[in-house]
Amino acid sequence: MIMQDTRKGVMMMVATTVIFALQDGISRHLAGTYNVYLVVMVRYWFFALFVLALAARAPGGVRTAARTAHPWLQAMRGLLLVAEIYVMIIAFVRIGLINAHSVFICYPLIVAALSGPVLGEKVGWRRWTAIGVGLVGVLIILSPTGGVFSTDALIPLLAAGMFAVYALATRYVARDDSGAVSFFWTGIAGVVASSAVGLWFWQPMSAGDWAWMALLCVMGVAGHWLMIKAYEIAEASTLQPIAYLQLVWGAAMGMLVFGDVLRSNVVLGATLTVGAGLFTIWRERQKARAARQG
Repeated sequence: MIMQDTRKGVMMMVATTVIFALQDGISRHLAGTYNVYLVVMVRYWFFALFVLALAARAPGGVRTAARTAHPWLQAMRGLLLVAEIYVMIIAFVRIGLINAHSVFICYPLIVAALSGPVLGEKVGWRRWTAIGVGLVGVLIILSPTGGVFSTDALIPLLAAGMFAVYALATRYVARDDSGAVSFFWTGIAGVVASSAVGLWFWQPMSAGDWAWMALLCVMGVAGHWLMIKAYEIAEASTLQPIAYLQLVWGAAMGMLVFGDVLRSNVVLGATLTVGAGLFTIWRERQKARAARQG
């Protein structure tokens, strides 16, 4: 049995957000020169190797990791995540890390809004209010007077919707499949899908950019490994709010490395959206605690 260590889990999750923010910055750099299909495909090659290595070391091996009650839904999850990564990297290139992340962070609110009709979960008036506040925050970010709004600004909103559906599908399959099974299918379905597309868009890459690509792949594996370990030793409800730190690190990188501008409407809108998201996480934690005590 793995011992719980909340402090260590929190530190691992903070490190995960730093790594993922750096990964986003490298992805933006590479996708500015090479097509996004190539970048995502090579990332998934390394990710799939990581997934296979974890599965091989686990009890039952790869066969147990691949055994699922929902093969088609698991495959759809993998395909959807690949598509979401495509869309989000395009958003990084088009509107920058700050604006892209500021819109994308609304995805927990989309999950909360859809959890009722999709999963049959009860969404009370408090969470609906939080969802409304978060929507106002997104509208402020997209405000034409704030200088962010354009058709490109809708790209991360599309990514947020796709990731929300991915998260809901993950919740659904979790009723029958373990996290290890879902993780295995995420990597394997993803590498098949990304390779089927990416091989048609192969481009020669400079030695320097191959070094960046290697670093990107290593960071992806390290980030996922840290996240898995964090969730093993600390409660998910404790770790989920920390994920919003990725917005902070991404904004810092955007300004320091890429010259992105942090606009006042983005700060206000992101504050409302993050606040609403944290509230929905807190309400879910309260409901789960009440259910355990009841």
